[in-house]
Amino acid sequence: MKRLDPRVFKVPIDRIRAGYYSDIYFTRYVEVLKKDNRHPIVLYQFFPRSDAVIVGIDEALAILRYGSGYYKDEEKASELFQKILKIEKEMQSASYEMDMKRLNELTEEKWKVREKLNDLWIDKWEEIEVKALYDGEEAKEGEPIMTIEGDPTYFGYLETVLLGVIARATSTATAVKEVVRAARGKPILYFSARFDHYWVQATDGYAALKAGAFGVSTDANADYWGIESLGTIPHALIAAYNGSTEAAAIAFDRHIAAHVNRIVLVDWDNDCIGTTLRVVKAFYEHIMGKPFKLGETDPSPIIGEGKGKIWGVRFDTSGNLRDKSVVPKDESSLGVCPELVWRAREVFDGYGLKNLKIVVSGGFDAKKIDLFERLSVPADAYGVGSKLLRKKVDITADIVEVNGKPCVKVGRKKGDLSRLKLVKHDYWKEG
Repeated sequence: MKRLDPRVFKVPIDRIRAGYYSDIYFTRYVEVLKKDNRHPIVLYQFFPRSDAVIVGIDEALAILRYGSGYYKDEEKASELFQKILKIEKEMQSASYEMDMKRLNELTEEKWKVREKLNDLWIDKWEEIEVKALYDGEEAKEGEPIMTIEGDPTYFGYLETVLLGVIARATSTATAVKEVVRAARGKPILYFSARFDHYWVQATDGYAALKAGAFGVSTDANADYWGIESLGTIPHALIAAYNGSTEAAAIAFDRHIAAHVNRIVLVDWDNDCIGTTLRVVKAFYEHIMGKPFKLGETDPSPIIGEGKGKIWGVRFDTSGNLRDKSVVPKDESSLGVCPELVWRAREVFDGYGLKNLKIVVSGGFDAKKIDLFERLSVPADAYGVGSKLLRKKVDITADIVEVNGKPCVKVGRKKGDLSRLKLVKHDYWKEG
Protein backbone atom coordinates (compact mmCIF):
# COMPACT_ATOMS: atom_id res chain seq x y z
CA MET A 1 0.00 0.00 0.00
CA LYS A 2 1.28 3.45 -0.90
CA ARG A 3 0.30 6.89 0.34
CA LEU A 4 -0.25 9.76 -2.07
CA ASP A 5 2.29 12.52 -2.51
CA PRO A 6 1.10 15.47 -0.37
CA ARG A 7 1.43 17.80 -3.36
CA VAL A 8 -1.45 15.97 -5.06
CA PHE A 9 -3.94 17.65 -2.73
CA LYS A 10 -3.12 21.27 -3.58
CA VAL A 11 -3.28 22.23 0.09
CA PRO A 12 -3.90 26.00 0.49
CA ILE A 13 -0.85 26.29 2.71
CA ASP A 14 -1.08 29.96 3.68
CA ARG A 15 -4.74 29.68 4.65
CA ILE A 16 -4.20 26.47 6.59
CA ARG A 17 -1.30 27.96 8.55
CA ALA A 18 -3.27 31.12 9.25
CA GLY A 19 -6.10 29.11 10.79
CA TYR A 20 -8.46 30.39 8.09
CA TYR A 21 -10.41 27.09 8.04
CA SER A 22 -10.03 26.28 11.74
CA ASP A 23 -12.70 26.60 14.41
CA ILE A 24 -11.77 29.64 16.49
CA TYR A 25 -11.70 27.63 19.71
CA PHE A 26 -8.86 25.49 18.34
CA THR A 27 -6.77 28.50 17.33
CA ARG A 28 -7.42 30.05 20.74
CA TYR A 29 -6.49 26.79 22.48
CA VAL A 30 -3.09 26.90 20.81
CA GLU A 31 -2.78 30.63 21.50
CA VAL A 32 -3.29 30.05 25.23
CA LEU A 33 -0.67 27.28 25.33
CA LYS A 34 1.87 29.45 23.53
CA LYS A 35 1.30 32.52 25.70
CA ASP A 36 1.43 30.41 28.85
CA ASN A 37 4.61 28.76 27.58
CA ARG A 38 3.02 25.36 28.11
CA HIS A 39 4.36 22.62 25.85
CA PRO A 40 3.09 19.19 26.89
CA ILE A 41 3.63 16.14 24.70
CA VAL A 42 0.18 14.80 23.92
CA LEU A 43 -1.21 11.80 22.09
CA TYR A 44 -4.18 12.64 19.87
CA GLN A 45 -6.40 9.75 18.79
CA PHE A 46 -8.81 9.93 15.83
CA PHE A 47 -11.71 7.49 15.42
CA PRO A 48 -15.01 7.09 13.49
CA ARG A 49 -18.38 7.21 15.25
CA SER A 50 -19.65 4.26 13.19
CA ASP A 51 -18.21 1.39 11.15
CA ALA A 52 -16.62 2.94 8.09
CA VAL A 53 -14.30 2.76 5.10
CA ILE A 54 -11.59 5.21 6.04
CA VAL A 55 -10.44 7.67 3.39
CA GLY A 56 -8.98 11.14 3.85
CA ILE A 57 -5.91 10.00 5.77
CA ASP A 58 -3.54 10.98 2.96
CA GLU A 59 -5.10 14.43 2.68
CA ALA A 60 -4.85 14.83 6.46
CA LEU A 61 -1.17 13.89 6.24
CA ALA A 62 -0.64 16.53 3.56
CA ILE A 63 -2.19 19.13 5.87
CA LEU A 64 0.03 17.99 8.75
CA ARG A 65 3.07 17.98 6.47
CA TYR A 66 2.62 21.63 5.52
CA GLY A 67 0.79 22.89 8.60
CA SER A 68 2.73 21.50 11.56
CA GLY A 69 4.70 24.38 12.98
CA TYR A 70 4.27 28.05 13.81
CA TYR A 71 5.16 31.56 12.72
CA LYS A 72 8.04 33.07 14.68
CA ASP A 73 6.40 36.48 14.40
CA GLU A 74 2.66 35.86 14.43
CA GLU A 75 1.69 39.52 14.28
CA LYS A 76 3.80 40.06 11.19
CA ALA A 77 2.54 36.80 9.68
CA SER A 78 -1.07 37.86 10.18
CA GLU A 79 -0.34 41.19 8.50
CA LEU A 80 1.25 39.46 5.49
CA PHE A 81 -1.58 36.93 5.23
CA GLN A 82 -4.20 39.67 5.16
CA LYS A 83 -2.21 41.32 2.41
CA ILE A 84 -2.24 38.06 0.42
CA LEU A 85 -6.03 37.85 0.78
CA LYS A 86 -6.37 41.40 -0.49
CA ILE A 87 -4.09 40.72 -3.47
CA GLU A 88 -6.00 37.54 -4.31
CA LYS A 89 -9.26 39.48 -4.47
CA GLU A 90 -7.65 41.96 -6.84
CA MET A 91 -6.26 39.09 -8.92
CA GLN A 92 -9.72 37.59 -9.20
CA SER A 93 -11.09 40.88 -10.46
CA ALA A 94 -8.24 41.28 -12.95
CA SER A 95 -8.77 37.73 -14.14
CA TYR A 96 -12.47 38.31 -14.82
CA GLU A 97 -11.63 41.47 -16.70
CA MET A 98 -8.84 39.71 -18.66
CA ASP A 99 -6.43 42.43 -17.58
CA MET A 100 -3.26 40.40 -18.11
CA LYS A 101 -0.88 43.25 -17.33
CA ARG A 102 -2.45 43.86 -13.94
CA LEU A 103 -2.76 40.13 -13.27
CA ASN A 104 0.95 39.59 -13.90
CA GLU A 105 1.82 42.51 -11.61
CA LEU A 106 -0.39 41.15 -8.84
CA THR A 107 0.97 37.63 -9.24
CA GLU A 108 4.52 38.88 -8.84
CA GLU A 109 3.48 40.95 -5.81
CA LYS A 110 1.71 38.00 -4.22
CA TRP A 111 4.74 35.72 -4.54
CA LYS A 112 7.00 38.32 -2.97
CA VAL A 113 4.63 38.52 0.01
CA ARG A 114 4.41 34.74 0.17
CA GLU A 115 8.19 34.49 0.31
CA LYS A 116 8.26 36.85 3.27
CA LEU A 117 5.49 34.89 4.96
CA ASN A 118 7.20 31.57 4.36
CA ASP A 119 10.45 32.94 5.82
CA LEU A 120 8.59 33.38 9.11
CA TRP A 121 7.43 29.75 9.22
CA ILE A 122 9.12 27.33 11.60
CA ASP A 123 8.46 23.81 10.26
CA LYS A 124 7.88 21.21 12.98
CA TRP A 125 6.65 18.32 10.82
CA GLU A 126 9.64 16.21 11.76
CA GLU A 127 9.03 16.77 15.47
CA ILE A 128 5.66 15.03 15.57
CA GLU A 129 4.96 11.32 15.19
CA VAL A 130 1.97 10.17 13.19
CA LYS A 131 0.59 6.65 12.91
CA ALA A 132 -2.37 5.85 10.69
CA LEU A 133 -4.33 3.39 8.64
CA TYR A 134 -4.13 3.55 4.85
CA ASP A 135 -6.85 5.10 2.73
CA GLY A 136 -9.39 2.42 1.83
CA GLU A 137 -9.01 0.35 4.99
CA GLU A 138 -12.08 -0.38 7.09
CA ALA A 139 -12.45 0.44 10.77
CA LYS A 140 -15.02 -0.33 13.42
CA GLU A 141 -16.90 2.28 15.43
CA GLY A 142 -14.52 3.82 17.95
CA GLU A 143 -11.43 2.14 16.51
CA PRO A 144 -8.36 4.41 16.25
CA ILE A 145 -7.57 5.34 12.65
CA MET A 146 -4.81 7.88 13.26
CA THR A 147 -2.73 9.21 16.12
CA ILE A 148 -0.55 12.31 16.39
CA GLU A 149 2.01 12.60 19.16
CA GLY A 150 3.90 15.78 19.90
CA ASP A 151 3.63 19.35 21.14
CA PRO A 152 0.05 20.52 20.41
CA THR A 153 1.25 24.07 19.81
CA TYR A 154 2.59 22.73 16.50
CA PHE A 155 -0.60 21.10 15.21
CA GLY A 156 -3.53 21.51 17.64
CA TYR A 157 -5.08 24.30 15.56
CA LEU A 158 -5.44 21.85 12.64
CA GLU A 159 -8.04 19.66 14.35
CA THR A 160 -10.98 21.16 12.45
CA VAL A 161 -9.54 20.61 8.99
CA LEU A 162 -8.12 17.18 9.82
CA LEU A 163 -11.48 15.95 11.08
CA GLY A 164 -13.26 17.54 8.13
CA VAL A 165 -11.22 16.01 5.34
CA ILE A 166 -11.37 12.56 6.90
CA ALA A 167 -15.09 12.80 7.68
CA ARG A 168 -16.04 13.93 4.18
CA ALA A 169 -14.01 11.33 2.32
CA THR A 170 -14.90 8.57 4.77
CA SER A 171 -18.63 9.31 4.46
CA THR A 172 -18.43 9.10 0.67
CA ALA A 173 -16.26 5.98 0.68
CA THR A 174 -18.50 4.20 3.19
CA ALA A 175 -21.61 4.93 1.13
CA VAL A 176 -19.91 3.80 -2.09
CA LYS A 177 -18.62 0.60 -0.50
CA GLU A 178 -22.17 -0.29 0.47
CA VAL A 179 -23.39 -0.07 -3.13
CA VAL A 180 -20.25 -1.79 -4.45
CA ARG A 181 -20.95 -4.74 -2.18
CA ALA A 182 -24.61 -4.75 -3.11
CA ALA A 183 -23.68 -4.81 -6.82
CA ARG A 184 -21.74 -8.06 -6.36
CA GLY A 185 -18.97 -7.20 -8.76
CA LYS A 186 -20.93 -5.20 -11.32
CA PRO A 187 -19.53 -1.72 -12.11
CA ILE A 188 -20.67 1.25 -10.05
CA LEU A 189 -20.60 4.62 -11.85
CA TYR A 190 -20.32 7.53 -9.41
CA PHE A 191 -22.58 10.35 -10.65
CA SER A 192 -22.90 12.56 -7.55
CA ALA A 193 -21.08 15.68 -8.72
CA ARG A 194 -24.26 17.56 -9.64
CA PHE A 195 -25.64 17.20 -6.11
CA ASP A 196 -22.96 19.06 -4.19
CA HIS A 197 -20.53 21.98 -4.37
CA TYR A 198 -17.81 21.61 -6.98
CA TRP A 199 -15.10 22.21 -4.38
CA VAL A 200 -15.61 18.70 -2.98
CA GLN A 201 -15.49 16.82 -6.29
CA ALA A 202 -11.82 15.83 -6.09
CA THR A 203 -12.20 14.47 -2.57
CA ASP A 204 -15.45 12.66 -3.35
CA GLY A 205 -14.15 11.12 -6.56
CA TYR A 206 -10.99 9.89 -4.88
CA ALA A 207 -13.02 8.40 -2.03
CA ALA A 208 -15.47 6.74 -4.43
CA LEU A 209 -12.71 5.15 -6.49
CA LYS A 210 -10.87 4.08 -3.34
CA ALA A 211 -14.06 2.34 -2.20
CA GLY A 212 -14.38 0.42 -5.46
CA ALA A 213 -16.37 2.60 -7.84
CA PHE A 214 -15.70 1.79 -11.50
CA GLY A 215 -15.78 5.33 -12.78
CA VAL A 216 -16.55 8.97 -11.99
CA SER A 217 -18.20 11.67 -14.05
CA THR A 218 -15.97 14.76 -13.83
CA ASP A 219 -12.30 15.48 -14.38
CA ALA A 220 -12.19 16.91 -10.86
CA ASN A 221 -13.58 13.64 -9.48
CA ALA A 222 -10.72 11.86 -11.21
CA ASP A 223 -8.02 14.39 -10.32
CA TYR A 224 -6.16 12.59 -7.51
CA TRP A 225 -6.12 9.35 -9.49
CA GLY A 226 -5.08 10.88 -12.79
CA ILE A 227 -7.69 8.89 -14.72
CA GLU A 228 -10.28 10.00 -17.27
CA SER A 229 -13.86 10.75 -16.31
CA LEU A 230 -16.71 9.00 -18.09
CA GLY A 231 -20.40 9.50 -18.76
CA THR A 232 -23.34 8.95 -21.06
CA ILE A 233 -25.24 11.01 -23.60
CA PRO A 234 -27.23 13.48 -21.44
CA HIS A 235 -30.86 14.51 -21.76
CA ALA A 236 -29.68 18.02 -22.67
CA LEU A 237 -28.04 16.79 -25.88
CA ILE A 238 -31.20 14.93 -26.87
CA ALA A 239 -33.22 18.09 -26.26
CA ALA A 240 -30.80 20.09 -28.40
CA TYR A 241 -31.59 17.69 -31.25
CA ASN A 242 -35.32 18.35 -30.89
CA GLY A 243 -35.91 15.30 -28.71
CA SER A 244 -34.38 12.88 -31.19
CA THR A 245 -32.29 10.36 -29.29
CA GLU A 246 -31.18 8.87 -32.61
CA ALA A 247 -29.83 12.18 -33.92
CA ALA A 248 -28.10 12.93 -30.61
CA ALA A 249 -26.45 9.50 -30.56
CA ILE A 250 -25.14 9.85 -34.10
CA ALA A 251 -23.84 13.38 -33.43
CA PHE A 252 -22.15 12.21 -30.25
CA ASP A 253 -20.43 9.39 -32.10
CA ARG A 254 -19.34 11.70 -34.88
CA HIS A 255 -17.60 14.22 -32.65
CA ILE A 256 -16.47 12.54 -29.41
CA ALA A 257 -13.02 10.93 -29.08
CA ALA A 258 -12.82 7.45 -30.60
CA HIS A 259 -11.77 5.65 -27.41
CA VAL A 260 -14.86 6.78 -25.47
CA ASN A 261 -17.54 4.12 -25.14
CA ARG A 262 -20.90 5.31 -26.46
CA ILE A 263 -23.63 4.91 -23.82
CA VAL A 264 -26.99 6.21 -24.99
CA LEU A 265 -29.60 7.54 -22.57
CA VAL A 266 -32.88 6.06 -23.84
CA ASP A 267 -35.70 7.17 -21.52
CA TRP A 268 -36.50 10.50 -23.24
CA ASP A 269 -39.78 9.18 -24.66
CA ASN A 270 -40.48 6.99 -21.61
CA ASP A 271 -40.03 4.00 -23.90
CA CYS A 272 -36.58 2.56 -23.19
CA ILE A 273 -37.02 -0.51 -25.37
CA GLY A 274 -38.61 1.24 -28.33
CA THR A 275 -36.10 4.10 -28.23
CA THR A 276 -33.18 1.68 -28.09
CA LEU A 277 -34.40 -0.17 -31.15
CA ARG A 278 -34.86 3.10 -33.05
CA VAL A 279 -31.35 4.19 -32.09
CA VAL A 280 -29.87 0.87 -33.21
CA LYS A 281 -31.61 1.13 -36.58
CA ALA A 282 -30.56 4.73 -37.19
CA PHE A 283 -27.03 4.14 -35.95
CA TYR A 284 -26.61 1.03 -38.11
CA GLU A 285 -27.81 2.78 -41.24
CA HIS A 286 -25.55 5.76 -40.52
CA ILE A 287 -22.43 3.67 -39.88
CA MET A 288 -22.98 0.81 -42.33
CA GLY A 289 -24.62 2.86 -45.08
CA LYS A 290 -27.33 0.30 -45.77
CA PRO A 291 -30.88 -0.44 -44.57
CA PHE A 292 -31.56 -2.12 -41.24
CA LYS A 293 -34.55 -4.38 -40.81
CA LEU A 294 -35.36 -5.32 -37.24
CA GLY A 295 -35.36 -9.07 -36.74
CA GLU A 296 -33.50 -9.74 -39.98
CA THR A 297 -30.37 -7.57 -39.99
CA ASP A 298 -27.51 -8.57 -37.69
CA PRO A 299 -26.84 -5.52 -35.47
CA SER A 300 -23.58 -6.86 -34.00
CA PRO A 301 -21.27 -4.77 -36.26
CA ILE A 302 -22.34 -1.60 -34.44
CA ILE A 303 -22.35 -3.01 -30.87
CA GLY A 304 -19.19 -2.77 -28.78
CA GLU A 305 -16.45 -0.41 -27.65
CA GLY A 306 -15.35 2.89 -29.14
CA LYS A 307 -16.27 4.94 -32.16
CA GLY A 308 -18.88 3.68 -34.61
CA LYS A 309 -20.44 1.37 -32.03
CA ILE A 310 -22.92 1.49 -29.18
CA TRP A 311 -21.46 0.06 -25.97
CA GLY A 312 -24.64 0.31 -23.94
CA VAL A 313 -27.88 2.07 -23.15
CA ARG A 314 -28.83 3.77 -19.93
CA PHE A 315 -32.26 3.58 -18.34
CA ASP A 316 -33.00 6.61 -16.12
CA THR A 317 -36.81 6.59 -15.94
CA SER A 318 -38.22 9.02 -13.37
CA GLY A 319 -39.52 7.46 -10.18
CA ASN A 320 -43.00 8.87 -10.80
CA LEU A 321 -43.33 7.42 -14.32
CA ARG A 322 -44.02 3.94 -15.68
CA ASP A 323 -42.14 2.99 -18.82
CA LYS A 324 -44.44 2.07 -21.72
CA SER A 325 -43.25 -1.53 -21.73
CA VAL A 326 -44.04 -2.17 -18.06
CA VAL A 327 -47.35 -3.73 -17.09
CA PRO A 328 -48.97 -1.53 -14.41
CA LYS A 329 -49.24 -3.13 -10.98
CA ASP A 330 -48.37 -0.79 -8.12
CA GLU A 331 -45.50 1.50 -7.13
CA SER A 332 -43.07 -1.28 -8.01
CA SER A 333 -43.89 -0.57 -11.67
CA LEU A 334 -42.52 2.97 -11.49
CA GLY A 335 -39.07 4.19 -12.42
CA VAL A 336 -36.29 1.82 -13.41
CA CYS A 337 -37.88 -1.35 -12.07
CA PRO A 338 -36.82 -5.01 -12.40
CA GLU A 339 -39.58 -5.73 -14.93
CA LEU A 340 -38.32 -3.03 -17.28
CA VAL A 341 -34.80 -4.42 -17.32
CA TRP A 342 -35.94 -8.04 -17.66
CA ARG A 343 -38.27 -7.17 -20.50
CA ALA A 344 -35.60 -5.09 -22.24
CA ARG A 345 -32.96 -7.79 -21.99
CA GLU A 346 -35.36 -10.35 -23.43
CA VAL A 347 -36.26 -8.09 -26.36
CA PHE A 348 -32.65 -7.04 -27.03
CA ASP A 349 -31.39 -10.61 -27.01
CA GLY A 350 -34.17 -11.63 -29.33
CA TYR A 351 -32.99 -9.09 -31.89
CA GLY A 352 -29.32 -10.05 -31.72
CA LEU A 353 -28.28 -7.37 -29.20
CA LYS A 354 -26.88 -9.76 -26.58
CA ASN A 355 -23.71 -7.70 -26.21
CA LEU A 356 -25.53 -4.40 -25.71
CA LYS A 357 -24.98 -3.37 -22.07
CA ILE A 358 -27.78 -2.04 -19.87
CA VAL A 359 -26.80 0.67 -17.38
CA VAL A 360 -29.46 1.60 -14.82
CA SER A 361 -29.66 4.80 -12.77
CA GLY A 362 -32.16 6.99 -10.96
CA GLY A 363 -32.75 6.53 -7.22
CA PHE A 364 -30.36 3.63 -6.81
CA ASP A 365 -28.87 2.99 -3.39
CA ALA A 366 -27.49 -0.14 -1.69
CA LYS A 367 -30.99 -1.40 -0.86
CA LYS A 368 -32.31 -1.10 -4.42
CA ILE A 369 -29.15 -2.54 -5.95
CA ASP A 370 -29.28 -5.46 -3.53
CA LEU A 371 -32.90 -6.11 -4.57
CA PHE A 372 -31.90 -6.12 -8.25
CA GLU A 373 -29.09 -8.56 -7.56
CA ARG A 374 -31.20 -10.88 -5.39
CA LEU A 375 -33.74 -11.00 -8.22
CA SER A 376 -30.92 -11.57 -10.76
CA VAL A 377 -32.06 -8.55 -12.76
CA PRO A 378 -29.81 -8.44 -15.87
CA ALA A 379 -28.43 -4.93 -15.35
CA ASP A 380 -24.78 -4.63 -16.36
CA ALA A 381 -23.83 -1.51 -14.38
CA TYR A 382 -25.35 0.85 -11.85
CA GLY A 383 -25.22 4.64 -11.86
CA VAL A 384 -25.54 6.12 -8.38
CA GLY A 385 -25.91 9.76 -7.38
CA SER A 386 -27.49 11.89 -4.68
CA LYS A 387 -28.32 9.10 -2.26
CA LEU A 388 -24.63 8.47 -1.71
CA LEU A 389 -24.24 11.96 -0.24
CA ARG A 390 -26.75 11.30 2.52
CA LYS A 391 -24.37 9.00 4.38
CA LYS A 392 -22.59 10.77 7.23
CA VAL A 393 -19.73 9.35 9.27
CA ASP A 394 -18.49 11.61 12.04
CA ILE A 395 -14.84 11.54 13.01
CA THR A 396 -13.73 12.50 16.51
CA ALA A 397 -10.33 13.34 17.99
CA ASP A 398 -9.35 13.18 21.66
CA ILE A 399 -6.19 13.67 23.62
CA VAL A 400 -5.73 10.37 25.48
CA GLU A 401 -2.25 10.84 26.94
CA VAL A 402 -0.26 13.79 28.25
CA ASN A 403 3.48 13.44 28.80
CA GLY A 404 3.20 9.69 28.49
CA LYS A 405 0.48 9.28 31.10
CA PRO A 406 -3.26 8.52 30.56
CA CYS A 407 -5.31 11.69 30.43
CA VAL A 408 -8.71 11.41 28.75
CA LYS A 409 -12.19 12.67 29.46
CA VAL A 410 -14.73 10.38 31.10
CA GLY A 411 -16.34 8.03 28.59
CA ARG A 412 -13.33 7.85 26.29
CA LYS A 413 -10.19 5.71 26.41
CA LYS A 414 -7.04 4.99 24.51
CA GLY A 415 -7.85 2.38 21.88
CA ASP A 416 -5.94 -0.48 20.35
CA LEU A 417 -3.34 1.13 18.12
CA SER A 418 -1.84 -2.11 16.79
CA ARG A 419 -3.24 -1.68 13.25
CA LEU A 420 -1.77 1.79 12.79
CA LYS A 421 1.38 2.16 10.72
CA LEU A 422 4.11 4.69 11.43
CA VAL A 423 4.10 7.50 8.89
CA LYS A 424 7.68 8.34 8.00
CA HIS A 425 8.49 11.99 7.54
CA ASP A 426 9.25 11.36 3.84
CA TYR A 427 6.41 8.83 3.48
CA TRP A 428 5.53 9.86 -0.10
CA LYS A 429 8.92 8.64 -1.32
CA GLU A 430 8.29 5.05 -0.19
CA GLY A 431 7.57 2.24 -2.64
